[in-house]
Amino acid sequence: MVYQIQSLQKLVDALHRLPGIGPKSAERLAYYILKTNKEEVIDLAEAIKLAKESIRYCSICSNVTDFDPCSICANENRDHTQICVVEEPFDVIALEKTKGFKGVYHVLLGVLSPIEGIGPDDLKIKELLARIEKDKVTEVIIATNPNVEGEATAMYLSRLIKPLGVKAARIAYGLPIGSSLEFADEVTLGKALEGRKEI
Repeated sequence: MVYQIQSLQKLVDALHRLPGIGPKSAERLAYYILKTNKEEVIDLAEAIKLAKESIRYCSICSNVTDFDPCSICANENRDHTQICVVEEPFDVIALEKTKGFKGVYHVLLGVLSPIEGIGPDDLKIKELLARIEKDKVTEVIIATNPNVEGEATAMYLSRLIKPLGVKAARIAYGLPIGSSLEFADEVTLGKALEGRKEI
């Protein structure tokens, strides 16, 4: 019989469910938490609880926010006629770090993936099309990741956007194929935005 402490195993299992955390990393984190003083552990638990209770999706762009609309959508100094479409909220953070984009964002909350059963109705595409008409958008920059699903989503969106008389552009390929926006540096992302091309 393998020695096992049930409450510790429950913590390891919970940590292992987090993205990018393998079984060994989950064990290391669990033991780190056990060694940490009680106040720090309570602070961590409270921070997780507060984030889960107070953070929601912006009703306009679907980015994460603690008030609605988010600060980007509410900012009148941003160019609301230019929308940058991204897959996930962390992509907005990555692009904002470049300080090169002055428009607004639209978060799809995923990409088209027939293998995983994710179709157009599972993404925030209808909301994007509604925004394009309502805000008299002149350009949509599609900044999905340069992988198979991201490319398929970009092509699908461009076919929907072009008939509306709106310029549809794709960020330039300053990013390595198969990578994710969240791991790219600010200079690479900035150049990718500057070198975008119409699709």
